[in-house]
Amino acid sequence: MVNQDELNKWVSAIQKGDRIALSKAITLIESLKPEDRNTASLLLKKLVPNHSNTLRIGITGPPGAGKSTLIEALGLHIIQQGYRVAVLSIDPSSAITKGSILGDKTRMNKLSLETKAFIRPSPAGEHLGGVAQRTRESIWLCEAAGFDFILVETAGIGQSEYQVSTMTDLTILMTISGAGDELQGIKKGIMEWADIIVLNKVDDEKDLKAIASYKDLVVASHFAESRITGWDRKILKTAALHDKGIDLLFSEIESFKSRFSENQFIQSNRTHQLISYYHDLLKIKLLDTLISRPEIQKYIGETEKNLLRLEISPEEAADISIRFIFALFNNQ
Repeated sequence: MVNQDELNKWVSAIQKGDRIALSKAITLIESLKPEDRNTASLLLKKLVPNHSNTLRIGITGPPGAGKSTLIEALGLHIIQQGYRVAVLSIDPSSAITKGSILGDKTRMNKLSLETKAFIRPSPAGEHLGGVAQRTRESIWLCEAAGFDFILVETAGIGQSEYQVSTMTDLTILMTISGAGDELQGIKKGIMEWADIIVLNKVDDEKDLKAIASYKDLVVASHFAESRITGWDRKILKTAALHDKGIDLLFSEIESFKSRFSENQFIQSNRTHQLISYYHDLLKIKLLDTLISRPEIQKYIGETEKNLLRLEISPEEAADISIRFIFALFNNQ
């Protein structure tokens, strides 16, 4: 637990854009130790009274789509425009060892050398949805450090990957041609959350596979209504490795930011996201607090035995457990 003077110095260093102080702060908020959670809460309280004029961008796509390559090209382009960019990259964790490779700095070696860039890989852990449990707080810290654009790269792609859209302002879905039927490979669920779809690795505009894939994406997009009123989902072609199409992508990003900052959509959306996050945390903390009590743990253990003996169904087990918990508190 740091004292008040140390905390104030830490806050000041982050606000001045100190990347080492920022990295240590993210390590702190990702910690599961009770004493670290208390310090993290104090740090966030001092750093996040309001959010600056940033743009939070979620980037998702299947393995091999070139997410890291595009993020590096886009990040370098953003810096060339005079902005600062932070990249929060989520790496999948092993279900067996719980470890992650965390190799994004090596995949973005040019961007990692830029003084106006910050790259932070984090393990997904057991958290679902392609993001880490504390990605939201990491975004807030990067904003407090003065970064203009926060790019969040998800661990992979699937129906649950839309979670990145619940903590960002703009969502980019990446894909490549020749990776299978786009109408089948990219499900409607994730497409509904995508504000920009990027068909990457289009080195040759005349490539028949690229042309067919682009047409498929246009057709598929018609079946998934845009989530934001007044924004027509954009479908763009890029060749990130060769820096092709990045300027147009950034132009669309700026257009989105300008349009939806003016009508306050971004701020109202963030408010909604904040309330949703509160409810999510409330459910998690309530459950953790309840099942940590010895009498409830014992009851759950006995209920599990009845479940395994096929004496009750899982739904019945949940219902009677809830009744037991309420009865326990009513008798106290």
